[in-house]
Amino acid sequence: MSLWLAWLAPAPHRPRRPEAEVRRLYPRLRWQILEATFIGYATFYIVRNNLPVVAKEMGQALVYSKSQIGDLLAATALAYGVGKFLMGAWSDRSNPRYFMPAGLLLTALCNFLFGAAGSYPIHLALWTLNGLVQGMGWPPCGRSLAHWFSLRERGTVFAVWNIAHNVGGGLAGLIAAYATQAAGWRNAFFLPGLLAVLCALYLVWRLRDTPQSEGLPPIEEYKNDQPDPIQRAGERELGTRELLVGYILRNRYLWLFAAANFFVYIARYSMLDWGPTYLKEVKRATLAQGGQSTAILEFAGIFSTLLMGWLSDRLSGRRGMVSLLCMIPVLAAFAGILITPPGMLWLDLTLFGLIGFFVYPPVMLLGVAGLDFTSKKAVGAGAGFIGLFGYLGRTVQGKGLGWIVDHWGWEPALRAVLGCGLLAVALLSLTWKLRPLSAETPAHAQEGSSVSEHR
Repeated sequence: MSLWLAWLAPAPHRPRRPEAEVRRLYPRLRWQILEATFIGYATFYIVRNNLPVVAKEMGQALVYSKSQIGDLLAATALAYGVGKFLMGAWSDRSNPRYFMPAGLLLTALCNFLFGAAGSYPIHLALWTLNGLVQGMGWPPCGRSLAHWFSLRERGTVFAVWNIAHNVGGGLAGLIAAYATQAAGWRNAFFLPGLLAVLCALYLVWRLRDTPQSEGLPPIEEYKNDQPDPIQRAGERELGTRELLVGYILRNRYLWLFAAANFFVYIARYSMLDWGPTYLKEVKRATLAQGGQSTAILEFAGIFSTLLMGWLSDRLSGRRGMVSLLCMIPVLAAFAGILITPPGMLWLDLTLFGLIGFFVYPPVMLLGVAGLDFTSKKAVGAGAGFIGLFGYLGRTVQGKGLGWIVDHWGWEPALRAVLGCGLLAVALLSLTWKLRPLSAETPAHAQEGSSVSEHR
């Protein structure tokens, strides 16, 4: 175990390179980090979002009820939320170059075994474990981007990177659907697992730890930006108690963003987890059209994520304000799906696209808020904390919607999603004026206190 931990430990700082090398290497490595984390996180989605696409076919083959499928989705969501928080705290003290590929190899193994199994208890255990190790995806990306890109770039850079959600999620739907058509539902897990193994090898080649581990100055010095409070303390690593208590649990703004994220994720995942099945059963869609609905929902968020990330930077980092404005059209689209009659699948798919266009900016911005309102030495734990609440929301959605559909049908289930969207809007209204502290307070005013005390 100690050898495992030593292998994952942060890379040591190297002596400072000459200025000519700094100017040459820094831009190249910044692009390399953005590109590698993008591809890596997109691949995590391919081995996570494949189950909903083939849930109906797998359920029919193995005689699983919707409640059982809902339990699978709920268990993996809960495990992912817990994993994202715990792995986030671990990743803050690990080297992303090895931490992230290790997560991909473990989730690939879960997919291989899941595809080979035929027992519900084994499927439940494996997909729960998959959710837990999936938590090794986002946190090392957050750590990497926070160290290589400055606070004033954060909204725009994370908007670009966040497209990985849409690319990976969209490809997951297409790969799973067409793999199932070609060779049965088990292939929807074997093929993504193979892609994850290949991507893990790629990440070991491309990823790096902090700029200082490459002999480069901190990003604040390179970009002449306001330094992180921990930066002045000599770039020390935070202890577990200091990280979790001082920078996470005592930070009341993280709690507010996390509570809003709970309901945003219900809106996000209701159509990702149940959309293909809903369209097949209510709107007479085919298997391929069900997979296309996932791709449409995911790909629709690409441009809007870029736009809203850039806009939040222009608005001095008011992530909550932009998130609130985006959730209103999401509610309208859910209402439209509820009243659209069968036989108008083109309209349903358009509304799926509308949901994707507006729901992904809040998903991205609430994660960025976890970085804005804590130190870059605690970004994995901060984002993981907010993500934990999001996936608790997905857990409630995965189990709750399956149960509601089994007992009362699809219409009450969609009405429940609408109610959760309204609660998201109510909580986001409390974040309307919030912006990162360093965007409004001189750096010297931060010294000697924790983030949560200032905010």
